[in-house]
Amino acid sequence: MVRAHYDEGVYEPTSVLTVEEIDLSDVEFWKRPYAEREGAFQLLRAEAPITHYDDPILEDSAIEFPKGNGYYALTRHVDVAEASKHPEVFLSGPGAVSLVDLPSEMVEYFSGMISTDNPKHARLRRIVSNAFNPRNIRAVEESIERVADELVTRALRDGTGDFTLDIAAPFPLEIICSMMGVPESEYATVLRCSNVILSNGDVEYIPEGTDPVLAILDAAATVTGIMEELGKYRRDQPIDDITSSLVNAEIESEKLTEQELASFFVLLVAAGNETTRTALAHGLNAFGQYPEQRDRWAADFDGLAKTAVEEIVRWASPVIWMRRTLASDYTLSGFDLSAGDRVLLFYNSANRDEDVFADPYVFDLGRTPNDHYGFGAPGPHFCLGAHLARREIRVMWRELLSRAPNIHPTGPPDQLASSFVNGIKHLPYDL
Repeated sequence: MVRAHYDEGVYEPTSVLTVEEIDLSDVEFWKRPYAEREGAFQLLRAEAPITHYDDPILEDSAIEFPKGNGYYALTRHVDVAEASKHPEVFLSGPGAVSLVDLPSEMVEYFSGMISTDNPKHARLRRIVSNAFNPRNIRAVEESIERVADELVTRALRDGTGDFTLDIAAPFPLEIICSMMGVPESEYATVLRCSNVILSNGDVEYIPEGTDPVLAILDAAATVTGIMEELGKYRRDQPIDDITSSLVNAEIESEKLTEQELASFFVLLVAAGNETTRTALAHGLNAFGQYPEQRDRWAADFDGLAKTAVEEIVRWASPVIWMRRTLASDYTLSGFDLSAGDRVLLFYNSANRDEDVFADPYVFDLGRTPNDHYGFGAPGPHFCLGAHLARREIRVMWRELLSRAPNIHPTGPPDQLASSFVNGIKHLPYDL
């Protein structure tokens, strides 16, 4: 098991690889300590900000993926920004969340709003946004307060000593499930499936000897089945929840299909859940390195809350990259890209860009300005749930710092072996 150097400053970059030795397609790179990963991206930004990598080698799966020509890694803030502002050239379809093109077996589950372009993307976003009306938003915000109180009470009474299990993982998941009207009896199933979908094959969630692609497909099918059944029920018997609003919403004669609803739920339980979960865990881990920042926030919570939440998200960079595919030739910072080329927008690297952030490896809850891309870069695909995630992070830390102001990690984080999600599987802590 690879662990970060807890006593040496987890995020301070350590350069151990040359540009030629860096392989962002190799899962072994993503098992390196945070400091070594940061050192590699620091070097890429300085010497090779747009670099080509071959597709990862996908072995041990019965599903055959289309053969591709690799991708270009965009590691500088300015290039990630420009690509994001030109969605007519840098397309999200046919797979914003996949390094390679998806086989037909997977498109059904992972071709939702995040992997589509206009006009379909605008239609989906319009319908989904309409469901988040003021009444539904109030109900969601009330559930955030309630779940935060319940989880912290439980942790104080009989916590496991693992921050991810006690707080970071169940908190956003319970809110999303409650928001969508999913029965409590299904919460554990949804959490298990979310872990598998975002596992990148990590053996804790997909045991050795198991076909990782089939496991991910099975998890997606399970989550889809839950939502399809619930959606059919809510069409006939609507209540005050987001699912009822989604399935019965009709805007200019447009409605969500059952498959679109299911894909949206897969997106929610994966990306929506993981963003808050990862940000909370990295926030606590950062407080282990910078306890004075924890004390600073506890002393003036409301005064620092806005900038503190943004800094936690920048620091965590929960979603490491998103993919785009070029619709036409384009020159980016003097580098010529061709139609059909794939590029990966490395948000984690953009969020440490020395040209944009003063002292990017310093965790500063008062940081301003803070033009981070923790919710994606400006453009039509900026995270639809950013407001919800910010609210969740703020409420949970208010609850923790008011009831357990000395909360701290007691050991290093157990990293998720993934290039896509900057996840922390386990984080020992003490209240």
